[in-house]
Amino acid sequence: MTGVAFAVIASVAHAQTPPPHMPADLTPAGVSAADEHLALEQVDGTKAMAFVRASNERALATLTGDPRYEPFRQQAEAILTATDRIPAPSFLGDGIGNYWQDATNPKGIWRRTTLDGYRSADTPWETLIDLDALSRAEGKDWVWKGSNCLAPDETRCLISLSDGGKDAVVVREFDTTTKAFVEDGFILPEGKHRISWLDQNTLLVATDFGDGTLTESGYPYIVKSLSRGQTLAQATEVYRGEQSDGGYGVSPAVYRNKDGAVEAVLFSRPLDTFRSETWRWVNGRAVQLKLPERVTIHGSMGDDLVFTIDEDWPSREGKAGTLFAANLWSLERDAPPGQIVISTPSHLAYQPGDRQAVNDVRVLDGALLVSLNDNVVGRLLRLEAASTGSRRDWVVSDFAVPANSAVGLGDSSKSRSEVFVSTQGFLTPPTLSLADVPAASLSELRAAPAKFDASTHITEQFEATSADGVKIPYFVTRPRDQSGPAPTILFGYGGFQVSFPPAYKPEMGKLWLENGGVFVQANIRGGGEFGPAWHQAALNENRQRSFDDFAAVARDLETRGITTARRLGIYGRSNGGVLTSVTLTQHPELINAAVIESPLVDMLRYHELPAGASWIGEYGDPRIPEEAAWIAAYSGYQNLREGANYPRVYITTNTRDDRVHPGHARKLAARLGDMGYDHLYFEDTAGGHSNDADPVANARRWARHYVYLAQQLMD
Repeated sequence: MTGVAFAVIASVAHAQTPPPHMPADLTPAGVSAADEHLALEQVDGTKAMAFVRASNERALATLTGDPRYEPFRQQAEAILTATDRIPAPSFLGDGIGNYWQDATNPKGIWRRTTLDGYRSADTPWETLIDLDALSRAEGKDWVWKGSNCLAPDETRCLISLSDGGKDAVVVREFDTTTKAFVEDGFILPEGKHRISWLDQNTLLVATDFGDGTLTESGYPYIVKSLSRGQTLAQATEVYRGEQSDGGYGVSPAVYRNKDGAVEAVLFSRPLDTFRSETWRWVNGRAVQLKLPERVTIHGSMGDDLVFTIDEDWPSREGKAGTLFAANLWSLERDAPPGQIVISTPSHLAYQPGDRQAVNDVRVLDGALLVSLNDNVVGRLLRLEAASTGSRRDWVVSDFAVPANSAVGLGDSSKSRSEVFVSTQGFLTPPTLSLADVPAASLSELRAAPAKFDASTHITEQFEATSADGVKIPYFVTRPRDQSGPAPTILFGYGGFQVSFPPAYKPEMGKLWLENGGVFVQANIRGGGEFGPAWHQAALNENRQRSFDDFAAVARDLETRGITTARRLGIYGRSNGGVLTSVTLTQHPELINAAVIESPLVDMLRYHELPAGASWIGEYGDPRIPEEAAWIAAYSGYQNLREGANYPRVYITTNTRDDRVHPGHARKLAARLGDMGYDHLYFEDTAGGHSNDADPVANARRWARHYVYLAQQLMD
């Protein structure tokens, strides 16, 4: 027997041997009994925080002690706090609003200007809220989580503030005319609220109304009408789901016309992560609309509701991914004989092709603006409603956008028929334009300056063949004169129908590409790059397809001579942490580095850790034996093995992450340590899941990432 054959047989036998930490009993009780690190799930527990302190000390010594750390940190901070960045605009009354962070205001300021002022080289900004000053005055670690202003004048706004970066927020009413919080205005205590303005004196609120008013995932299932001056206890219930509901909680939405008048009030009741019921509030009562359970609603246009369907809708001649504009009345009940019903083909606004997907939609007065993924490259379309008798047809016009770029839609104004549009590529900085939708034209407002030398690299798109023969696209940004395998970062996500088109990543360009590195972005199944079918192909029992796709890209990179296993590192966060931890356990032979950030890792207990149960529609329910079995087959935490050739990995998360529990990352690091594997673990103590609370802290985060990757792949 040859040595190679013996090695193959030994590898197969090893793979068939149960991992040492795989519970024999996959019930929740059995999984808990087999877990020696449950104490690390206590967010601020004594044992957990002692583990964090010891791990952080070791990780910081290794990473910040590297001579590259300080230059990386300075370069990242210069990029993230640069004053020549494009200020992200939103329509605010007659002007433009923006939330801005820099070195002087790391927590940020909410400010406004006019559109003409925004166009100018020296924009005259007026500060509305200084969050740094507010935090100092109130002794809080306030993090901005957005504003919700009442149309059409948008002078009264609900401001969401998070203490430390959590998803849970405090809400306060703010008056932009006085530039002050409203005395005795609307105030909501910390919670995961779902709020819409009904009128100046009324909110529709879904929140924690007391014992028994939250789902298993910790999200609300009751909507109440809250009048000015009332407490939450005095609010009037207008809609109720069930405590057993899944997903992210019931939410109200108020849709208005260009003058601010209400066109429709809807309630979305999630049944699981992706399925939901849609109800309309009509004359004081809720009426269920006849919509598919997998649907994304974009807005209203007069009497029509604009939405895309994420599943086939045979009775309405709709294929998954199709964009509709349908009469609300016809969705409430069956139309009498002779009335137009939604099955009329003219209500089908746009049907993407096989390698296309509707990415985003803005609903205006008589027209739709649609960003489209076309083989993961952006297009921009105007769909204009044209009626002929009882029919409605849609005239489609293409906007001219740069080739091989991503197209993103920003805020929109029905009253102005304008939308902010951004375009960018891996090597092309963002350009912000204003779309005049009736004219189907773009006028450039701002172009971001380059933050790294892009002349040394090129971007190409390739395809890898996955285990089942499906072609998986991926982008490679590499040195133009590359002559052999180079240090390479492979990024992936593959979940929740989230698409990853080309994007300008200035810190990556400066810290990685300029040092000769390669960056690869894999568009694996589970994402939304080719519409709902691409996502649903990797749900639940088919999750392994995402991991196989990612491994196929890794192998294809070596086949093409772009990199080798010695020079290949992977990066993923959140759901991407599932991907990277599974790649570590299933294919350590393909990689020499892994940044596993804010990860889901213990998939047999993810539903037990807030807010994990909201994702059962994506991964399955570990409480059901059949589903626990398919989850156990890949769950990274339970599939660690002795004697495997794991590279030294870098695991990192945030104590204040109330979306993906820090216990996942802690337990993975602890178990690796127990098994004698070299690893680094760092846990930041503020910032939450988004990691964007403070650009100065974020610069340190990126510096740690790239020091680790350089150590593993370049040294």
